[in-house]
Amino acid sequence: MPESKKKPNSRKHAGESTLPSADTQTCLIVGIGASAGGLKAFKAFFSSMPIDTCMAFVVVPHLDPTHQSLMHELLARETRMPVCEAEEGMTVERSHVYIIPSARYLTISDGTLHLIEPQESRGTQTAIDHFLRSLARDQQERTVGIILSGTGSHGSAGLKEIKLAGGMVMVQQPQSAEYDQMPRSAIARGWPITCFRRSRCPKHW
Repeated sequence: MPESKKKPNSRKHAGESTLPSADTQTCLIVGIGASAGGLKAFKAFFSSMPIDTCMAFVVVPHLDPTHQSLMHELLARETRMPVCEAEEGMTVERSHVYIIPSARYLTISDGTLHLIEPQESRGTQTAIDHFLRSLARDQQERTVGIILSGTGSHGSAGLKEIKLAGGMVMVQQPQSAEYDQMPRSAIARGWPITCFRRSRCPKHW
């Protein structure tokens, strides 16, 4: 009788992720910015986000550069996705959440994160805009930019670059935001923008 073929061992080692790495040619990378009221908005967003998505999330709150951020620890309580503080040279993976550290700017190149020293303030060039612009250049139509609660106009310039690159832009509905200036600033630019309530992820996600 012919020798029976052994089936491949499909068991995974303890601690090994069951989710494949992000393919930046097919998956979306989502940049999310917020300032005042942002923690509450981030918590609501990620608490309703499915664990297994073809998306990776990069969170860019407007942080106090003189204080260490605990954002990654706080958001890790709201989602089963891996949540970590971004480090130099990290490769973005699907269904992971990366958070910018305080006193740093963040860029992305070929799906890899890079940390740089903050630049001098030039108009609306904040950490949020800086990353969203970098994301638009790197991922183009595979980019999603989201602006949640906050004061000022942080993120509006970055969303413009994403829109011009063929990506999707979304904002928290101003009526549901604790501070509505950032969402209203983006909406006032006049581009087609998807709004969603209570900073929860859109239903079609």
